[in-house]
Amino acid sequence: MNRFIKRVYIVYFILIILAIRIVVRMFFLLFIADIEVTDEDISFRKEEIEATRGSILARDGRALSTSVPYFQIRMDCVLPTDELFNSQIDNLAKELSNFFGNKSSAAYKNEIITARKKGKRYKAIGNRMVDYSEMLIVKQFPIFKEGTLKGGIITEQRNKRNNPYGRLAYRTIGYINSNEVGVGIERSYDFHLKGKPGKQTVRRMLGGEWVPVTSEDAIEPHDGLDVLTTIDIDIQEATEIALKEQLSLSEEFEGATAIVMEVNNGAIRAVANMKKGKKGEFDESYNYAIGHATEPGSTFKLATLVALIEDGYVTLETPIDAEEGKWRYSSATYHDVGYGGYGQIDVLTAFEKSSNIAFAKLAVEHYANNEKKFVDRIMNMKVTERFNLDIMGEARAVIYEPGDQMWSKVSLPSMAIGYSSLLTPLHTLTFYNAIANRGKMVKPYFIENLQKNGIIYHKFENQAISGSICSKKTVEQVHKALRGVVEEGTGKIIDDPRYSISGKTGTARVAFDGKYIDANGYRKHQASFAGFFPSENPKYSAIVVLYSVKTKANFYGGSWAAPVFKKIADKIYSNSPEWKEPLDSIKEGGPGQTPLLAGNKKALNSALSFIALQKNGIDIEADWVEKEPTSKKLIASNFQNGTIPNVMGMGLKDALFLLENKGYRVSFRGRGRVIEQYPKANMPMNKNGIVEIELSSNYEVK
Repeated sequence: MNRFIKRVYIVYFILIILAIRIVVRMFFLLFIADIEVTDEDISFRKEEIEATRGSILARDGRALSTSVPYFQIRMDCVLPTDELFNSQIDNLAKELSNFFGNKSSAAYKNEIITARKKGKRYKAIGNRMVDYSEMLIVKQFPIFKEGTLKGGIITEQRNKRNNPYGRLAYRTIGYINSNEVGVGIERSYDFHLKGKPGKQTVRRMLGGEWVPVTSEDAIEPHDGLDVLTTIDIDIQEATEIALKEQLSLSEEFEGATAIVMEVNNGAIRAVANMKKGKKGEFDESYNYAIGHATEPGSTFKLATLVALIEDGYVTLETPIDAEEGKWRYSSATYHDVGYGGYGQIDVLTAFEKSSNIAFAKLAVEHYANNEKKFVDRIMNMKVTERFNLDIMGEARAVIYEPGDQMWSKVSLPSMAIGYSSLLTPLHTLTFYNAIANRGKMVKPYFIENLQKNGIIYHKFENQAISGSICSKKTVEQVHKALRGVVEEGTGKIIDDPRYSISGKTGTARVAFDGKYIDANGYRKHQASFAGFFPSENPKYSAIVVLYSVKTKANFYGGSWAAPVFKKIADKIYSNSPEWKEPLDSIKEGGPGQTPLLAGNKKALNSALSFIALQKNGIDIEADWVEKEPTSKKLIASNFQNGTIPNVMGMGLKDALFLLENKGYRVSFRGRGRVIEQYPKANMPMNKNGIVEIELSSNYEVK
């Protein structure tokens, strides 16, 4: 009996020892051991499901940047039956070789056969992803045309960022690279655009591929919001074309920018930034408009004129001696361009001729004993206001003050003519826009709202910076002076009898390596023109600034920047019927002969009303109309959920608006009206599918 008890104790003791060892081992593995776990050790894991990034839209809803679906073609090499696989593998390999063009049909055949023998069920096919239309083609290849369950084809969607208008406004639209570093709207609104990714469980298959597991625990992604910008595509295109045309006229340009703003609310309708690349080409690669602060030059004389008039020192009729083209004050000598100087002139003429001497002397005469008064007056005009823009990268504007390290005896007269201060082109434009807006300064902005599927989630209202930067009387006088520059002064080259332009030319030296001129006599310049139109009731303000490389040549705002301003204004004028005299009558055809095409009924009726054809308005109970195929009469467009609308005969604006609001992506080519669409109207298609449309200016009205 005692022997039996001893044996029990021995067994019990051994079990206790084993239990202690297990506990110690568990503690070591959990809290002490550094164990590296590789993918080979894991059979299941969680992966993110990519959310569709929101689009960046122009003011009319057209996409400036959008996510386009692309597809990785994969194959379950095990799934096809032996009979199907053996009879069609040669044909499939041939089609893949012809389509992708990266290897021979024999190589494709050997690759797929090898994968089948190894039991691979998630084999990547081809050397690239394909777009939607290409995916439809691949799905019709031998074996694949039998579908996913029989042919083994797997299409895995990924989204790529696409800019339908190429490099248009590219620096403003921006980008985010693979390192999550970005610029422009893409970066500034990344949080709203990227949405929220989902999660799904994936399983490791033979061969190492990870395949999604269908399960209820998958979390669907939430797509990002669309960002509706203030950019007008037509004005933006006109701005970039005008800028590039001017830059092409000389090899001595380094870069340029142009901005167009709507006067009453500060909406930026166009912003172009061109910088010369290594091969001499100009592209949107540097944001001069908001991120480049320089001494503005003579465009700043407007601020000096406002200060002088507002403080009661001068009127436009006040006489001033502009000397004989040269005037020395302290350690600085000021020059005027005109040969022999302007002599005795009034303030208006001094402004029209952009006399450096006149404005430097006026500043010294009235503010030398109280320099801070001049600086305070300039600051009260909000010239250096920090805008806190809805795009990152805003440079700081600087006005030096008496007592600053940078202030000297000549700072006052130099500032009066546009030196001893730093402004971005947007700061200068915002000031000119305030003058155009009868003294009210509004904050410039680029974003109208955040939306999804047409539903607005957040709207950005325009904001006033100052209710009045100066008195109405002062505004009236400087309006006259700005108009005089174009009628009689340095901007006369762009005067137009059809509509009136007001503005100011500017020419400034640009400091480099701490000086304005090097030992060999080379200098850098910037030529600018800032103004607004039409003068009587300003609708748009704009600024153009061109920057030179080191050169011995001269660059003047009147000859280089003003013509760009004029081309932009001409384009806007030609597209603004409210500025033109109405047509008296229709010479040919008459109301009954006016061809009507498909589109938005409200817009069509508005156009008919404008050309005095009210009695030919469309009286159909529908928002959208189209041509009936047989009778060719306009009928109401009926859209079924999940089917593609008929956009035949529509302009691009209407077609994009209609299709994108139905949740489809659009690929287009050509100009004019839609002559072809694929897939055809009324065909079923899921959201985010791509509809291809072709446009032609030779659309035949049948």
